[in-house]
Amino acid sequence: MEIVFKTSKIKKICEDHKQLSRLYGPQQADQIVKRINEFLSAENLFDISKLPQARLHPLSGSRQGTFAVDLKHPKRIVLAPLNGEASDLKTITGIEITDVCIDYH
Repeated sequence: MEIVFKTSKIKKICEDHKQLSRLYGPQQADQIVKRINEFLSAENLFDISKLPQARLHPLSGSRQGTFAVDLKHPKRIVLAPLNGEASDLKTITGIEITDVCIDYH
């Protein structure tokens, strides 16, 4: 699956394990790297939905049209599809990582 980042800042942070560890702690940094590797290994978002530990779920409200995957509680990666239909995860072969955030509920 193709991955892009919403900002160069998010990209720089996600591609530097040392910086991830400083910002989120070593366990959370490992989880972020693991999720990104799972995205890279997947053909489409449907493959990610089959990973119970990722718990891919659609968001609503102001984040309508985006999805999130779990990291170590309470952090999540928020992503937006680059292509395909949100109703058919098999058609989504590219994502944009928009945020790594604390539980947004």
